[in-house]
Amino acid sequence: MFDIGFFELLVIGVVALLVLGPQRLPMAARTCGLWLGRLRRTVGSIQSEIREELRMEELKRTTAIEKEQLERELREMSQPFSDSPFETGTADKAKGSGEAGINTDESKTSDKKETP
Repeated sequence: MFDIGFFELLVIGVVALLVLGPQRLPMAARTCGLWLGRLRRTVGSIQSEIREELRMEELKRTTAIEKEQLERELREMSQPFSDSPFETGTADKAKGSGEAGINTDESKTSDKKETP
C-alpha cells in the first residue's frame, strides 16, 4: 500500500522516541496498532460489502437475461399451437364424443357371442 522501507520506519521510531519519551512510546504504539487494526477491518468489511453488491447485481442481470430467454422460447413454442386447426372448444367436443364412441363400441363387442 505505502512504499515505506526499513530506514523510513527506523527514522519514524527514533523521532517518536524523542517526542514521546520511553514511558509513553509503548502505549502510543499499542494505540496506533489498535487504530490500524480497526482501519483494516473497516476497509475489509467495506470491500466485502462492495463485492457482495456486485455479485448480487450480476445475479440479477443474469436472472433477467435468463427470464427473457425463457419467455421468448415459450412464445416461440406456443406459437405453432395457436395456429393449429384444433381449438379449445372443438377439442372438448371431440373428446366428449370420442368417449361416448368408445363406450358404445365396447358394449357392442360384449353383446356379440362367438359361435364356432
